[in-house]
Amino acid sequence: MLSHYGLSEIDGPLNNPHILEFFHEIGYTGVDSEETAWCSSSLNYFAKHNGYERSGKLDARSWLKVGDKITEPKLGDVVVFWRNKPDSWEGHVALYINSNDKFIWVIGGNQSNQINVTAYSKDKLLGYRRLKKIST
Repeated sequence: MLSHYGLSEIDGPLNNPHILEFFHEIGYTGVDSEETAWCSSSLNYFAKHNGYERSGKLDARSWLKVGDKITEPKLGDVVVFWRNKPDSWEGHVALYINSNDKFIWVIGGNQSNQINVTAYSKDKLLGYRRLKKIST
C-alpha cells in the first residue's frame, strides 16, 4: 500500500484509473466511478497482490470475517471501524500502524479520498484481524 501512498481521486467528472483498477482486479468490473466507497476494494487488491486472504467484498465490515480475531494488533494488521452508527452496515477498513489511549493510526484507501495515514478514534473500533498468507 505504501507504493500507492498519496494516490487520490480526481476532482470533477474524471476517475483515477488506478482506483478503478482496485475494483476491476477483484472482480467488480461494473464499477466505473471512484465515487463508490473504495477502502475495502483497495485492501482486497493489495491483499491479493501480496498473497494474503481477503474478503472479496466491497463493504468494510466484511473484513470482520477474514483472518484471525486479535486484541493486540501489530503493524499491518487489519482494523475495522464503524461509521455513522455502531450497528449500521457502514464502516471503514485499513491497516494498523500505531495507537495510543485515544487514537488508532492506519494506512488505507479512501481516507479523505486518497491513500494516506489517518488517525481514527478508538471509540469507533469494531475489531482487529490478522490475515494469513495464502497462495496466489
